[in-house]
Amino acid sequence: QVQLVESGGGSVQAGGSMRLSCTPSGFIWHPVCMGWFRQTPGKEREPVASFLTGSLSTFYVDSVKGRFTVSQDNAGKSFFLQMSSLKPEDTAMYYCAAADWRGYCSEYNKWGQGTQVTVSS
Repeated sequence: QVQLVESGGGSVQAGGSMRLSCTPSGFIWHPVCMGWFRQTPGKEREPVASFLTGSLSTFYVDSVKGRFTVSQDNAGKSFFLQMSSLKPEDTAMYYCAAADWRGYCSEYNKWGQGTQVTVSS
């Protein structure tokens, strides 16, 4: 079973930047839907951004548009969430996830372990 390994979380001051990485532990078929989600205590996990590898198809929740960018490396082996102009309300546990592409993104069935992002004012 392929696992997703995340890295890159930590603490940053408001206005700063941070990049999260997500690397599958094994082979995954492309194209694949890669998503980033976040969750704070007591709240539902919310989708933040997603994209279909090898395409220009992306999604960003309104609260992060213009500040967050999803990408992948040239080999398609790692995926990134570049976060800029961070705000205290971006503080959350961030998760990457993968879903099979079947002409649409199926259910996200591979999840990373999560990485904490804390933005101080």
